[in-house]
Amino acid sequence: MGLSDFEASTAPRDVVRRQYLASAAGDLEALRATLAPDVEWTEMAGFPLAGTYRTPEGVTANVMERLGADWIDWTAHDDVYVVDGENVVVLARYTAANKATGEPIDVRVAHHFTVRGGLIVRFEQFVDTAKVRDAMS
Repeated sequence: MGLSDFEASTAPRDVVRRQYLASAAGDLEALRATLAPDVEWTEMAGFPLAGTYRTPEGVTANVMERLGADWIDWTAHDDVYVVDGENVVVLARYTAANKATGEPIDVRVAHHFTVRGGLIVRFEQFVDTAKVRDAMS
């Protein structure tokens, strides 16, 4: 059975959308398949996971797996896509509840992806970090 057009597409928007779908499904293998071997994934300063992570395994271990450990139902809801060549900006929101406090979040976020050769080579997050930290204390 062949891949669907969407699954095989190297269009920047489709690659980024597959990343969100894999993340929402908790499919870290499929998520890693959207990332370049030398990906640079930056979580914003002030965010609990702040820093730049490299390699697909580094991204999933230091971001997605840690979010899953600390939050219940962490989800990035991708709402609006703005595409300019290899640049994809997604206006989204995070929803979750913190495991330690039970406090929920529903915060707006912007993600900037750079996609080359059908893979995400760079990611940068923009989010109201105070709202996330408030839910943790």
